[in-house]
Amino acid sequence: MNQLPGILEHVPATLLVVFRIGGLMLYGPVFGSRVIPVKIKVLISFLIGGAIYPLLSQQCFGQTELKLELWSLAPLVTMELLIGIVVGYVASIPLVAVQTGGLVMGQQMGLGFARFYNPTVDDEADVVGQLLFFMALAMFLMIGGHEAMVLAVLNSFQHIQPGQFVLDLDFISLVNGLLLSVLEVALRIAAPLLALVFLQSLAMGFIAKTVPQLNILSLGFPLRILLGIAIIALGLTIISEVVMGEIDHVLSILFSWIESR
Repeated sequence: MNQLPGILEHVPATLLVVFRIGGLMLYGPVFGSRVIPVKIKVLISFLIGGAIYPLLSQQCFGQTELKLELWSLAPLVTMELLIGIVVGYVASIPLVAVQTGGLVMGQQMGLGFARFYNPTVDDEADVVGQLLFFMALAMFLMIGGHEAMVLAVLNSFQHIQPGQFVLDLDFISLVNGLLLSVLEVALRIAAPLLALVFLQSLAMGFIAKTVPQLNILSLGFPLRILLGIAIIALGLTIISEVVMGEIDHVLSILFSWIESR
């Protein structure tokens, strides 16, 4: 019983660590998947947070007065959740870029109407978009992106103390730059297929003018799908290199941004 007051002193700080990790469970790749039940996410947050808290020095919580009271903890918990969400959002940008590129490719191939529900992002996507998304997700796990997100949150305690996070102009410029990179990566992934579709449409137009008796619509649609599948299969190696490079680039930017706070 004499140890109970001493244990209660660590409860507010532990909760802040848990909620910062919990932000990853809301929006981070893999952790934020709707396939994982909410109870499992809460359990993972408490397990990781409880394991991380003893490793943090008291300097991380020195400038913030922590009390086990609802009104004093509620604003701090909200800020901690926001930090985890920001880390998860930035880490998910390469996956969104790949899915966007797949969406553009699927639309040009004529597969835009064949859409399926993707429980990982809680949204619909076409066949090509889902294929490239899960390929990028496998690469994200292969290079340890999920571990990098947890390490980024752990490292953030050394630079962003509880209750000290502010959405400033540096963060807004960071997000704007990363969103522009989404468009760039998506176009880099879809560019070979877009060029092939353009040449195929041009060739079919010449054939339609020279051979009017030929039904171009019945020939062009399956031909475009076959050519699209072929160019995707041939370009998987290049796409994987682009995706791996973008994931590594975004994760390095994430760590640099945290260390600059």
